[in-house]
Amino acid sequence: MNDTPKYSLVIPIYNEEENLAELYRRISAVMDRMDGPVELILINDGSRDRSLELLRKLHEQDSRVCYLSFARNFGHQIAVTAGLNFSSGQVVVIMDGDLQDPPELIIDMVEQWRQGYQVVYAQRTQRRQEGWFKRLPAYMYYRILRNLADVDIPIDTGDFCLMDRCVVDVLNAMPERNRYIRGLRAWIGFKQTAVKFERDPRFAGDVKYTFSKSFALAMNGLVSFSKVPLQLSIYLGLFSAFVSVLMAFLVLYWRLFSAGSALTGLTIVIMAVFFLGAVQLVSIGILGQYIGRIYEEVKGRPLYTLAEVAGFDPFRQKDGK
Repeated sequence: MNDTPKYSLVIPIYNEEENLAELYRRISAVMDRMDGPVELILINDGSRDRSLELLRKLHEQDSRVCYLSFARNFGHQIAVTAGLNFSSGQVVVIMDGDLQDPPELIIDMVEQWRQGYQVVYAQRTQRRQEGWFKRLPAYMYYRILRNLADVDIPIDTGDFCLMDRCVVDVLNAMPERNRYIRGLRAWIGFKQTAVKFERDPRFAGDVKYTFSKSFALAMNGLVSFSKVPLQLSIYLGLFSAFVSVLMAFLVLYWRLFSAGSALTGLTIVIMAVFFLGAVQLVSIGILGQYIGRIYEEVKGRPLYTLAEVAGFDPFRQKDGK
């Protein structure tokens, strides 16, 4: 690219061959309306369909299109991180490639940036054509996270946002491996505001964020930005101690005044063993989550490996660290 871009649009791509043509059409229309050079950074996150082939064609027909291709699937948050690493625009926009994030909203985000906001995040007011079994857990999770997290993470927001270069530079300098972009974005601070929108259904193809992936991301956000789960172990231990004392008094009472009660024998012992075993396993599981993160951090491996890069100047090549 000859001109240094003013705007960088970062979009992770994973098995999106059915969406790419429409995504490019709508994004291209938005780029044509913007008041400076734009680079479109598409990150192929180890797709198994024709996504990479289509990215190559888009790059050939439009010099504004740049792409990265991972050597394997590293996950959505790492793909976003790679796009941020390679971006050079004064303004960086992150969005998904399934067109649930409307590209046209970027114009409104840019207007808020011109008014002095350094982070403009899209806040969902409605999820169109999504059942209650998906809306309800999401509704509850965002509110639980906001109440438990050490920072104020806005509710009903995803990774769809605009960030000023100063914010992106801080994000890129953060070394942690388990990345939760919307949480890191809130932690950094700066002047932030919301642009509200109604989320559209997926344009085409299957949902890529399955329940297991969504649950893993939710756990990552909770563990990364809250120490409450660790404190829960203390509360469970205190509660189990209280129950143990209460049970001791009950057993003594039954022995003295109700000697024939079945609860004074094997039944009460089994109940106590199962209860204390459950408390111990929950506590060990919570500790394991945090210790696992320490293990990932100390290994010091790069966040991602690249198999193919196109559209960037040589001095902008990164190593994934």
